[in-house]
Amino acid sequence: MPESRPTRRPLKSRTTPWARWLAQWLARHRVSPNAISLASLVFAAIGAMAMLAVPTVSDGARSTLLLLAAVGIQLRLLCNLLDGLVAVEGGLGSKSGELFNELPDRLADPLLIVPAGYATGLAWGPELAWIAAVLALLTAYIRALGGAAGLPQDFQGPMAKPHRMATMTAGLILAALAVPAGLDGPVLLVTLALVALGTLITAMRRTRALRHAMEAR
Repeated sequence: MPESRPTRRPLKSRTTPWARWLAQWLARHRVSPNAISLASLVFAAIGAMAMLAVPTVSDGARSTLLLLAAVGIQLRLLCNLLDGLVAVEGGLGSKSGELFNELPDRLADPLLIVPAGYATGLAWGPELAWIAAVLALLTAYIRALGGAAGLPQDFQGPMAKPHRMATMTAGLILAALAVPAGLDGPVLLVTLALVALGTLITAMRRTRALRHAMEAR
C-alpha cells in the first residue's frame, strides 16, 4: 500500500520566508484564495496567447514571446502556491475553495501545453502537444479518483504538475535562446516529447499505486 500522502501537494516553497511574507500580505489585504486561483488562469491564458503568436512574428519578437510564456507559467505556479497558503495559514478559505483550487488548474495545464505545439511550427507539434495535455489531465484525474475513493491523493511523478511546468519553462527559455539559430521549434518539440513521455509514466505509476491501495483495503 502506498505511503500516506496529504491532500495538499507537498511543496518545499511553502516554508520559504518570501512565500509566507507574500501570503501574509495578501491575507492582510483580504485577497481571497479563490481570486488568486482565478488569477492563475489569467496568467496561463497570457502564456497561451504568447505562444500562439510566436509563428506570426519576427525572430526578435519570437524570443520575447517565448520568454513571456515562461513567465506566465511561473506566475501561474506562484498563484497555485499562494492560494493554499492564504486559505490555510491566512484563514481565508471558503466552502467552495476546492472547486476554485482544482478547476483553474485543469484548464491551465492544457492552456500552457497545447499552444506550445503550434508554436513549434513543425509537423506533429500540435498533435504531440494535445497528447501531452490529455495525459496531464489524466494524471490529475487518477489523483482525484484516489481521493474520491477515500485514499490519500497521490502526487508522485516523475512528471507531476510542478515537474511538467518546470520542464515547459526550461524548454521555452531554451527555445528563446535558440531562435537566432532557427532551432526554437525543435527545442519545443523535444520539450513536449519529454512532457508527454514523463506524464505517461506518471499516469501508469499512479494507476498501479491506486490499484494496489484499493486491493489492500
